[in-house]
Amino acid sequence: MCGLAGIALLGGAVLKADAEPLLQAMTTAVAHRGPDEQVVEREGPVGLGFTRLALVAPDAGDQPIHTPDEAVVLIANGEVYNHGALARTLASGAVMRTASDCEVLAHLYQERGLRFLEEVRGMFALVIYDAARNRLVLARDRFGIKPLYFHRNTERIVFASEIKALFLDPATPRGVNWEEALGSPVLQSAPVLTDTQPVTWFTGIDSVPPGTIIEIDLHDGRTRTRRYWEFPGKAPELPDSDDEFVERYRCLLAESVAYCATADAELGLLLSGGIDSAAVAALAVRSTPLHTFTILSPSTVETGDASFSHLVARWLGVPNHQVYVPRDHCPSHEEWLRFLWLMEHPMAGPEAYLKHEMYRYARAVRPSIKGMLLGAASDEFNGGNSVDISGNGDWFDFARNVAQMARRGEAITAAGAAVWNELLTAPVVRGACGAQGGGDDYQRFLVAEYRKVHQYNVWHEDRSAAGSGIEARVPFLDHRLVELVTAVPASRRERLLFDKRILRAAVRDLLPKEVVEREKVPFVYGSGVRHTHRMLIRMLTQEGGRLVEEALSGPGATEYLDGDALRQVVRKIELGVDVETADLVLRLLNLGLLDNLVATSRPALVETPVRAVLSAWQGAAFVGDDGQQMAQAVLGHTPLSPDAVPAWSGDVMVLDATDGSMQRYILRDGAIEYLIDEENPAWYSFVVEIDGVRSLGELLAFVAVPYREVAEPLWEAIDAGLVAVVARDERAGSVALLDAGTGSTRGEDG
Repeated sequence: MCGLAGIALLGGAVLKADAEPLLQAMTTAVAHRGPDEQVVEREGPVGLGFTRLALVAPDAGDQPIHTPDEAVVLIANGEVYNHGALARTLASGAVMRTASDCEVLAHLYQERGLRFLEEVRGMFALVIYDAARNRLVLARDRFGIKPLYFHRNTERIVFASEIKALFLDPATPRGVNWEEALGSPVLQSAPVLTDTQPVTWFTGIDSVPPGTIIEIDLHDGRTRTRRYWEFPGKAPELPDSDDEFVERYRCLLAESVAYCATADAELGLLLSGGIDSAAVAALAVRSTPLHTFTILSPSTVETGDASFSHLVARWLGVPNHQVYVPRDHCPSHEEWLRFLWLMEHPMAGPEAYLKHEMYRYARAVRPSIKGMLLGAASDEFNGGNSVDISGNGDWFDFARNVAQMARRGEAITAAGAAVWNELLTAPVVRGACGAQGGGDDYQRFLVAEYRKVHQYNVWHEDRSAAGSGIEARVPFLDHRLVELVTAVPASRRERLLFDKRILRAAVRDLLPKEVVEREKVPFVYGSGVRHTHRMLIRMLTQEGGRLVEEALSGPGATEYLDGDALRQVVRKIELGVDVETADLVLRLLNLGLLDNLVATSRPALVETPVRAVLSAWQGAAFVGDDGQQMAQAVLGHTPLSPDAVPAWSGDVMVLDATDGSMQRYILRDGAIEYLIDEENPAWYSFVVEIDGVRSLGELLAFVAVPYREVAEPLWEAIDAGLVAVVARDERAGSVALLDAGTGSTRGEDG
């Protein structure tokens, strides 16, 4: 991974020395992407900035790369996995000046012109200055794994790996494109299929599309765009049987993993315990020593990610660092702004934040790690979302629901605001924006997944890793692998693609049966989503709601968002109502925060220390033999004794709503602290019975609910100081108060 930046003048002008400070500043803005080297070079009308992360040929891979005749200059970010095979296809006499895997691109361009990327396998973003023809060439890999953005006017074009570098140019617009952003179905997570194109979120900022080459004549600005690959790509010759499909899939995946696991630097792997990352790990350990990293939090304990990751690591014989995130952890105001500025994306949320923190921890404990293997982007094309979309039904239900998503997409013409307001059950967005689509339903579904990968998946995977000087590698985004699974005939889709059956079958002999057959579990969501939402709520309400007020303070937010309505939604979420909308609310607030960050010329990223609370669990592994004790420690409490007596603390009371709705309120000193409705019927029934006299066991028996259904809200009330728990020791005739979060007692006179 590297950082690219540059300027190219149009109209025949030469870039003079007075452009050097801007070029240096733009390059420094992406220095976190390449901490090993930083170079700036001017060539006629073009200035190129390059920062290097040396994974291949660390001592002989410097850039910019010049061809021997000095006619072509190249800077590239990424990896060309088949560079050796490509070099052997070059005309005799081609001289390689470096050992860089990217140098072959410059020679391919000289020999083949704009057809030079058709046989390249890898992930890359590149800039070529063709001095002989005075042309600038920008290009990206087939899935947009590596980023490249630009802004252009009549006099020049500025380009960079991250948008923040472009904002250092005084002529680049500075602001969020609110209408385009609010109209994005990806931002809304709306269950629809539309023809909406990916966006950059910012006014005047363009992104080089995936699988595309842009050629600009620097004499007159004339531009040619060429697609060298179209999704879903050229359909391969199809196998005759399902078994042959599985075997070909396994061979392609193994080859892709082998490519991604090749480096002259240490590699790690983010391990979730699901089939995707486990499959990559099982194939990678054949040739590469790995340290694996897993988030250990209340959510991952509850979903099983922590224990399954330990199981996979132990099975494969690799270290597994369980990065501990306490239940009360949330980013501070400054930490969130730093993270959001790194991401440059309104969908920056808990998933990307926790990965970002895991990368920071990985680099702190393993400083030599420069690359990380991922199981990302498997779901999108292997059928990983089919069970969820089917409503836990079958392939028929999946196909029917995809068709309904297509019909809903067709109904969205200019209803962006209406969609937001329906999702949040409040008129928080003003105006209208949206998109419309058409075409074959399943094909549109695949295209939508492809665009989502580009718009969100690879963006957040790249940026969360880049912030720690680590390159994210994505074996499932080998174009030959994707071409195979997208070409599966309709008659075979259920057998091969429903619930990722082709992947499960391909690695069945490499992993434990329980891992191969484990159901898909969303990272930090799923059954543990309430822990994730609690972190969001804590972040949004800290310091008197400082982030919310800051997000709503700018002119863009004032024009497009109803601040009072959004504050009311945040308050409802804080009270426990419509908590599932917290992620959507955060995205709207992120737009406002980004708008402010851009307007105030946010400085270059400043590294902050890894928080002390983020440290590996003692032993650096989930202790399987003591898993229950570990889980209780991570969740922050141990089960209460049935003899414990819960009692309200101080001036706390429970009141029923007076409007006839099925709602109850917990008040402290006359102010509403929590709102309880029938979304948790067990807690709704239990809470009104707390009287300080009956024991926990007696209360549970009276309302006929199990402890597990009230444990979490009860401990939240204990942690908030609303409930005290009294343990009666009949033998000593004394009363002991249970310390919240520990289960230990302290004695008092009875």
